[in-house]
Amino acid sequence: MDFLYLMIICSVSLAVVFLIIFIINVKKGQFEDDESPAVRILFEDEVREQKETEESPKQEKKEEKNS
Repeated sequence: MDFLYLMIICSVSLAVVFLIIFIINVKKGQFEDDESPAVRILFEDEVREQKETEESPKQEKKEEKNS
């Protein structure tokens, strides 16, 4: 029976520690921007494609100048 009381005390104290950590992170603003990381992954390929298309005309101009 003593073991059961010990386990209850340990689990409640662990829950309190996690609650305190959660409250500290909420106050720091850790969870304020919850949409842009999920959306950013969708647009990453488009940004790379735009950079590649912007670089290719520049490379063509450089090649023309070198000729």
